[in-house]
Amino acid sequence: MEKQIYDEKNGLWYELQGDYYIPCLTLPTQEDKPIGIWGQRHLRYIKQNKRGLYSSLLASGKLNGYLVDIDKQAEEMFSQLVKQLAEKENVTEKLKAENQMEWVGRINSIRNRATEVVNSHFVFI
Repeated sequence: MEKQIYDEKNGLWYELQGDYYIPCLTLPTQEDKPIGIWGQRHLRYIKQNKRGLYSSLLASGKLNGYLVDIDKQAEEMFSQLVKQLAEKENVTEKLKAENQMEWVGRINSIRNRATEVVNSHFVFI
């Protein structure tokens, strides 16, 4: 028996394993780009709650690109929200120089609110 055979009907190669021919299947190669905090949170969410989406993206080799895109969009939105809220609430460098503890409290409040908005728009969808 031949070690490998090609089936013209479905276009797959098969490899002999014992007495059976097993299809030679491989996942498409994907470019591994670093994933930030938002992408990692979304990955954790889809692994636990959206298994079909996770499996589909993983099998197609698009998971990393999808997570990088989510992370990029979420980070841009977070930065923009923090900046806008800080300007609106007059949390400036001047306040930081005059009263650091108040500045820290207010900027943490702004960051927490921005995090909640980004989570609802990008992470938990």
